[in-house]
Amino acid sequence: MNRFQCALCALCCIAIGLPPGAQAKPIAFAHGTTVMAEYGAGTMREAQVFYAPRYFLSAGLGHLALDSDIDDRSRDITYARVNYLVKRWNLESAQANVFTWGSLGHATTGADNHGRFAWNAGGQIDYETRRIYASLKSDYFHASTFSHRIDTLQFGVAPYAHDYSTLATWFVVQARRYTGEIHGGTELAFLLRLFKRGVWLEAGPTTDGKVQAMLMFNF
Repeated sequence: MNRFQCALCALCCIAIGLPPGAQAKPIAFAHGTTVMAEYGAGTMREAQVFYAPRYFLSAGLGHLALDSDIDDRSRDITYARVNYLVKRWNLESAQANVFTWGSLGHATTGADNHGRFAWNAGGQIDYETRRIYASLKSDYFHASTFSHRIDTLQFGVAPYAHDYSTLATWFVVQARRYTGEIHGGTELAFLLRLFKRGVWLEAGPTTDGKVQAMLMFNF
């Protein structure tokens, strides 16, 4: 079992028994827990678990593993993160959000088993109706031996309106760009997103024929 699989198992164990919540966002409802695992086309793997004591605040743990497709570099970062809802607009038939977050952690690169102190800062803005979804997310990590940023833009369309108790189907186009010698150019993926109540599954191919997938649970 590799380090990413160990971290994912540990995060899932932490989440067992925590009270129910909702919404596939960096912050669920108050007293809700979000558990997420993402596989990014062979370049990025990430696992996270967050608990929200208030509707505007959550905190938890995460593990990010990066494998460069430019050279043989790899990076593993384990971190503790705090997420904050800066602003939410509850419109008549839509919702928009601005989130920000920061984390502190421990990073290793390739054969460097000693590790380095690492910090992270990021943010997300999103807008959603029952038929249209758009989001822009930026995540920056820094340590003494590296720095990199992951920018992700998504736009989705639903063929039918849905509510919380019915199955939602979305067709999503995702553009992602890595800096810091991780991936050359912009990675484009076409995703099918399905979610109902607290379960969210998103998967599809990139234009390079690789798999992009995310699984999320809200308790």
